[in-house]
Amino acid sequence: MGSKRLKTPFSNSSQPISSSLEVNNNDMNLKVLQASPSPISNHHVVKEHDVDSYSIEIERLRNDPAIVETMTVPELRKTLKSIGVPAKGRKEDLLSALKNFMDNNMCEQDSQIRDKQGLFVSSENTSSQMKAKNVSGEEPVDDVNHTLDTVELNQGKRRLKQSEPANKIVKATTKKKLLVKSDEVSDFKSSRVKRKVSSGVFTIVAQSDEISTTTTIQTETWAVLAHKKPQKDWIAYNPRTMRPPPLSRDTKFVKLLSWNVNGLRALLKLEGFSALQLAQREDFDVLCLQETKLQEKDIKEIKQRLLDGYENSFWTCSVSKLGYSGTAIISRIKPLSVRYGLGISDHDSEGRLVTVEFDTFYLITGYVPNSGDGLKRLSYRVTEWDPALSNYLKELEKSKPVVLTGDLNCAHEEIDIYNPAGNKRSAGFTDEERKSFETNLLSKGFVDTFRRQHPGVVGYTYWGYRHGGRKFNRGWRLDYFLVSESLVDKVHDSYILPDVIGSDHCPTGLVMKL
Repeated sequence: MGSKRLKTPFSNSSQPISSSLEVNNNDMNLKVLQASPSPISNHHVVKEHDVDSYSIEIERLRNDPAIVETMTVPELRKTLKSIGVPAKGRKEDLLSALKNFMDNNMCEQDSQIRDKQGLFVSSENTSSQMKAKNVSGEEPVDDVNHTLDTVELNQGKRRLKQSEPANKIVKATTKKKLLVKSDEVSDFKSSRVKRKVSSGVFTIVAQSDEISTTTTIQTETWAVLAHKKPQKDWIAYNPRTMRPPPLSRDTKFVKLLSWNVNGLRALLKLEGFSALQLAQREDFDVLCLQETKLQEKDIKEIKQRLLDGYENSFWTCSVSKLGYSGTAIISRIKPLSVRYGLGISDHDSEGRLVTVEFDTFYLITGYVPNSGDGLKRLSYRVTEWDPALSNYLKELEKSKPVVLTGDLNCAHEEIDIYNPAGNKRSAGFTDEERKSFETNLLSKGFVDTFRRQHPGVVGYTYWGYRHGGRKFNRGWRLDYFLVSESLVDKVHDSYILPDVIGSDHCPTGLVMKL
């Protein structure tokens, strides 16, 4: 990218995240997000003398799933009643209820017994502020024909009412002088390149039974394997333990972040969210956004709130339907060139693509059309848009390698969706879309970097608002970093940040050596 620009714009740390805390500092209008492990319902409150009675039995069943399959209906009902789970329905319903309890609840219960207090980030405080997307809108239709989902959601609500989170004390000092405008709700101001340093040292100290923020506590919902049809060798993605060591300081690399924000203005106004802290925590070089839902008249105001040091931003908005779709790239690296759309008028009225050219690669942020309610746009998606996107990428690739990121609106394989059987005809998981994803992207030489790095790992990037999607980790992997084959060896890390809340999607990232 040119040695002169490499000295300042690129990251000098790719350190994995140790904790997702928002710091409460007098100089920043930021908030501490606290939560506790999911409380246990009064139906099965765990006391010390009860642990050996049923916890061990459940653990035995989890370790040997074959036993569950051979249990009789009376045995299943007895077991379910002992743990406070409704025991009604046919054998398959009872089996499903028991398996779901073991998958979604046991890990949280065990941790609550062992670790009375801890530091976690909860999405519960934002779910009440976010409205579910219209079924005819931009995201997949959640599976709604499972009675068990409703039962577990109601149980979850009861747990929240019956148990209050333990108090935690978080202290923080910082050596960064933050440039924050006091009259903005959620500031997009921070200097990474020009930041000033005081004499303090940035630390986070947790005072809660000597539990530090570096302790790995497996009670985050996304750290528990949740899948309707798991294979025996699948494991849940955990960025705390699965990210590689940081690159050395003398290694040149770029750090890219991508996020479907589901409405940028709403996100910036959301209580508890700080774009400032996200930038500090992730220290990205380029931020790619999808579903900004902005209009042209909004761009000027948003640009005035951008991060210091990220002077280069490029926005495209939908003109055929206002307040819809929209993509953007915000970068502290000045690109060689910028393009908007595919260059085909029939596809470019919804603001779905921005391309920037850097010295050694093209970067495209894309928001692929959703097939919609009743799959009304399925034919357009797989016969027109996907082939056009593929041809565009291959044309760019003739001059230099390509990185495509964004919400590609397709869970490619069964490992990429919590309930594959229940969503065969849901937008984002139809056979047609999955085949098109394979034919137009993967078969054309573009590599799914997350799946290449984590072949047997279940990691989701989207959770529907209904039926406790995020709470129970019932998600979809719709967001990707695809790269040309020639860039695969340069990929140091392809990761997901499931603890970042504020949207029904979470950010994804790519660290790539140059």
